[in-house]
Amino acid sequence: MTQSTSGGGSGHGRGQWYGQYHHNSALCCISGAPPLPGDAPPTPEPATATAPAQAQGAAAAAVAVEGVLHKWTNYGRGWRERWFSLRDGVLSYSKIRAGGPGGGPPDEDGEVRLIGARIGGARRTDKPAGVVSLKVSAFRESKSDDKRFYIFSPTKTLHLKTDSKDDRVAWIEALILARSVYSLRSVSGRVTFVQSDVSISTARLRDRMHQEGLNENLIEECEQIILSEFSSYRKQLKRRYEDYLSLFGSCRHHFEEGKDGNITQEGLTRNGFSSSRHGNFSEYSTTESDECEKNDDCELTCEDEPTFFDSVDQFVGSDNSSSTMSSGQGVVGTQNQDSNNMLLQIRRRTRLPEPTEKEKGISLWSIIKDSVGKDLTRVCLPVYFNEPLSSLQKCFEDLEYSYLLDQAYQYGKVGNSIMRILKVAAFAVSGYASSVARPCKPFNPLLGETYEADYPDKGVRFFAEKVSHHPMLIACHCEGKGWKFWGDSNLKSKFWGQSIQVDPVGTLTVEFDDGEIFQWSKVTTTIHNLILGKLYCSHHGTMYIKGNRQYSCKLKFKEPSLLDRNPHLVQGFVEDNGGNKASFLIGKWDESMYYSNLDTSRAKSADQLQGASLLWEKNKPAPDPTRYNLSSFAITLNELTPGLQEKLPPTDSRLRPDQRHLENGEYEKANGEKLRLERRQRMSTKLQDNGWKPRWFEQDSEDGTYRFKGGYWETRDEGRWDGCLDIFGEFAET
Repeated sequence: MTQSTSGGGSGHGRGQWYGQYHHNSALCCISGAPPLPGDAPPTPEPATATAPAQAQGAAAAAVAVEGVLHKWTNYGRGWRERWFSLRDGVLSYSKIRAGGPGGGPPDEDGEVRLIGARIGGARRTDKPAGVVSLKVSAFRESKSDDKRFYIFSPTKTLHLKTDSKDDRVAWIEALILARSVYSLRSVSGRVTFVQSDVSISTARLRDRMHQEGLNENLIEECEQIILSEFSSYRKQLKRRYEDYLSLFGSCRHHFEEGKDGNITQEGLTRNGFSSSRHGNFSEYSTTESDECEKNDDCELTCEDEPTFFDSVDQFVGSDNSSSTMSSGQGVVGTQNQDSNNMLLQIRRRTRLPEPTEKEKGISLWSIIKDSVGKDLTRVCLPVYFNEPLSSLQKCFEDLEYSYLLDQAYQYGKVGNSIMRILKVAAFAVSGYASSVARPCKPFNPLLGETYEADYPDKGVRFFAEKVSHHPMLIACHCEGKGWKFWGDSNLKSKFWGQSIQVDPVGTLTVEFDDGEIFQWSKVTTTIHNLILGKLYCSHHGTMYIKGNRQYSCKLKFKEPSLLDRNPHLVQGFVEDNGGNKASFLIGKWDESMYYSNLDTSRAKSADQLQGASLLWEKNKPAPDPTRYNLSSFAITLNELTPGLQEKLPPTDSRLRPDQRHLENGEYEKANGEKLRLERRQRMSTKLQDNGWKPRWFEQDSEDGTYRFKGGYWETRDEGRWDGCLDIFGEFAET
């Protein structure tokens, strides 16, 4: 039986669902996690009073919905009519041949509901041009056009338009009904653990113990022990099952069926449903200009206009953010807006503590004037010029967008070496994004000071240690999903009166599990307007990313000038071992990076390049960045989460008292502790000259770099910090 919904029809059921759609959420996200292999599928809780309404919704969703929608393709071809079919929680669309032979409504058994008045002469092609699963998609209306709506999936965004306002209402209703049935949620809104019919028999054990002549009381006691252990084991399995569900539930990029039927598992995320190809769609409202700006990028995967490397983009997930999982998005780390999908969440703070004192402004010029004739080595700058982070924590801040390395690893697994190095290049640039408008300097770590960061939501474990005082060297090591990152850094500075030029010395290395290695060094940083004017920094120079296999990359950070109206520009290219350019990059280190098959050397921005595809985009700023202008990710770095302090060594930066007092807004105490620790720091040179060695890193005999020698996380699990010095404690000066 076929039903047709015209442009003017609207019933009570539609109004009820449509009103609920507006009331509950402006952005309806559908996500779910598959059960573990071998386990029984999740089942609903026992029926409740709402069961009749749900049964009615299930029956409605079982009806296939079809019709003609206008789909945005690109600026060259504009809006094109496509035949859309919604069946069993899957939305597919096909090209249309008007008046000719072809498919119409499907032949399968069951009802088909046709939406729209212009379906009589439409004939779809037999082969779908695209397939989107509602389980891993979201949809939203346009606020500026009552005929338009959007469907977001991990790999594309569909911009759709109906012929009438009522047709849009009908399609939104159909999407909501499909979601209500095919989501992996139970009646109560959560996934339940289904106990399979597994039993354990102790008959053989009882017979054997009877043969040994044991009395019945002892046999029953042993029997109870075995049953208790088995029950405990089943509880552990249940917890493990729920952990896996929470892991899948926190993913932005789940599984989607592509055009060729392949299923891909996407990387962990940071902030709702979003893709590096089309930016972040976490807000409900979009202006008309925003939508038009997104159209070209979002539909690069459209069947009408294939673009450079797009065929591989369908197979490997992308993520922009925010992370992921993680970053600056409400709750950094696990950014799933639907808590019912999360059985286990990692909650991280979104703002710093409220200061307990009112901070007093300080003039740098007055400090310089008061320091005339004094021993400058004993002049302690007040904490007013510091931010509540150490240089060790700043090293980990460079890994805010570590999901780019996750994606690079996945691209390499499917044989796309160009996309791998493009993602590595985007990661190398992304480390500078948080340096915009950061007026304060981090605390210099003490000799032997350490910092750990265990972010399971991002899939990374990071560790850093100050390994030398003169010259000041910081070594770090990080392990991710399929890759390792390490390096040591030193800074050489030049003072030019009104500015300071900082030249990083050291090499950063990324090694993937398949043996491919990329190495690069950071570019020059200049801090301007030290005495007069607004303080700001710039990054300039050439970055060479050298690979040990087929491709390398060259990036040019443009040096700013007084007449430059396009600051922060980064341009570059990927070349093979023969010097042939394989791809080009363009973007800004504080905004985003794109790649293209067109030469970017003369372009001023990615907007001037047709078909440029997004590689990385900066996360949104924190809702409360304070005067330090910290990102949402940086706000979490010095946090002492519950139970963490007992596990940390006494050398961890989170336990540094002056830094902690500054974070809490206790400025007088912070200044006093900073003065005390800086007096102690002057003893570090003597300590290093007497043979002090770093505990967790060792120097490579060949290239002189410091490499992580391991053992930290094992020692942490055991809680044995006997050999760690109390570097923040009191000391007796001699």
